[in-house]
Amino acid sequence: MGLVVAKFGGSSVADAASIRRVAKRVVDTKKAGNDVVVVVSAMGDTTDELLDLAHQVSANPPGREMDMLLTSGERISMALLAMAINDLGMEARSYTGSQAGLITDSSHGKARIVDVTPDRIQQAISENAIPIIAGFQGVARETKDITTLGRGGSDLTAVAIACALQADVCEIYTDVDGIFSADPRIAPKARQVPRITYDEMMELAAAGAKVLHLRCVEYAKRFNLPIHVRSSFSEKEGTFVIADLADQSQLVKLSKQGAVMEQPIIAGVAHDLGDAKITVVGVPDRPGMAAAIFQAIADSGVNMDMIVQNVSASGATATDLSFTVPRADAAKAELQLRKIQADLQFKDVETDENIAKVSLVGAGMRSHPGVSATFFKAIAAAGVNVEMISTSEIRISVVIRAEDAKTCVEAVHSAFGLDADGEAVVYGGTGR
Repeated sequence: MGLVVAKFGGSSVADAASIRRVAKRVVDTKKAGNDVVVVVSAMGDTTDELLDLAHQVSANPPGREMDMLLTSGERISMALLAMAINDLGMEARSYTGSQAGLITDSSHGKARIVDVTPDRIQQAISENAIPIIAGFQGVARETKDITTLGRGGSDLTAVAIACALQADVCEIYTDVDGIFSADPRIAPKARQVPRITYDEMMELAAAGAKVLHLRCVEYAKRFNLPIHVRSSFSEKEGTFVIADLADQSQLVKLSKQGAVMEQPIIAGVAHDLGDAKITVVGVPDRPGMAAAIFQAIADSGVNMDMIVQNVSASGATATDLSFTVPRADAAKAELQLRKIQADLQFKDVETDENIAKVSLVGAGMRSHPGVSATFFKAIAAAGVNVEMISTSEIRISVVIRAEDAKTCVEAVHSAFGLDADGEAVVYGGTGR
């Protein structure tokens, strides 16, 4: 007998029929001899609809009340799924994030988990019940207010609960058959990746791949918890995310396909249309200027990614400093820079939201020369212009025009021989 934590995304519980299908899958896993804990997202597009509703009644909703509103979506899902499981003859008990022991800091909308105390979940398991937990939410340690974990919060809930319970695996059910070499909505010939390392998956997630969120992969890596990404619409095995493809001892009892003999050079191609590029024009070329600019951005609570510094067209004694930020934070970052413009004496701030980031990820590129050359040749042959470049040990990223994203992804995907014979199946449509 093993302990399985299974998370079902919004497309998997989108309507009554979907919830009944998920209930049967959970019951079948329980009947196979496993203890099962379930984490659910809100049904379909419920969270987006609640966000829209909030902004219809308030131009600036308080964070505390927004969290109280948004967490209602998951509570609906958990109760309905518990009802469906009970109808199939097994006891299920639903729990909010706070009841499940998800303790967070007090940052509304993007809270971080500080502790997990799953006493009630452990008790339910010991009494042969199936706990159903509302994802995406917790309770603040200091204020006792309800909090939300931000984007990918249900994935993070599932992984955190699985680690606290020392589960054998955390299964993430979505609307595709696993992790693919590219987003199948952009590159229809994307192939499924049967195994991938935590490091590769973190790079893909950071670069825009939406099937798993970065924070949940980081959490799983910290506790060496296998993540199993699969579809709730099919019986295909999906993808395992593990520490080392050379050591697959964890998969002996989890996988039907056995070991992968050799790690591929490239794990996949990711794209992100959610960034903006900010350029600080005519920065005086003297020590401390970059530090002052980046401190201002940090003080505004905005995360930066790619950074490029060039000689400015304003003159030889100035530089232009460009960096990318989440598009939703671009206005905030620009406003913060305008506040320090007179003190730092730079000429202007330019924001460009019509960009895309395309990234190539693979642990195998460490030991294979020519990866960069192939990457940039493919982009050039597709007629796509590169505006910014950044690299890590297992990733190459470029910034291009947003309208070139699909062309660029498909060109790079083909150049590295990642195309599958057929087309990938997307069962739902959201990717989560």
